[in-house]
Amino acid sequence: MKSKLMLVAVTILLSMSAPLLAQDAPVMRVIVVQTDNPSAYIKEVLETGRAHMKRLESTGNLRIWKAKYAGSNAGSVIVAIEFPSLTALAEDDKKTAADPALGAWVRSLDKMRKIVSDSLYSESR
Repeated sequence: MKSKLMLVAVTILLSMSAPLLAQDAPVMRVIVVQTDNPSAYIKEVLETGRAHMKRLESTGNLRIWKAKYAGSNAGSVIVAIEFPSLTALAEDDKKTAADPALGAWVRSLDKMRKIVSDSLYSESR
């Protein structure tokens, strides 16, 4: 009887802690962009974007991909920023939202691009 109660208690405890464990999983913000000049856009984001991230001590890892094959997404640019956790993303978001220089730079990108989608992915374990 005691072992059954212990098993039930452990099961309940583990099920309640699952959301907390999920916060420690890596997350990635993925932005799909259409632009008339992918090379210029990629260069701008890699150089200036990374400089802003470094200045703000971001924990995110910025990467960019370009779609090359035929289809409706050909020529699209994928901007992905991976964070070690949802908590790290939230902390980074607070810093970046409060930075006027970064805000002005992001607004200037609107002249070069159209955001097709902006999604948040979490790593499945």
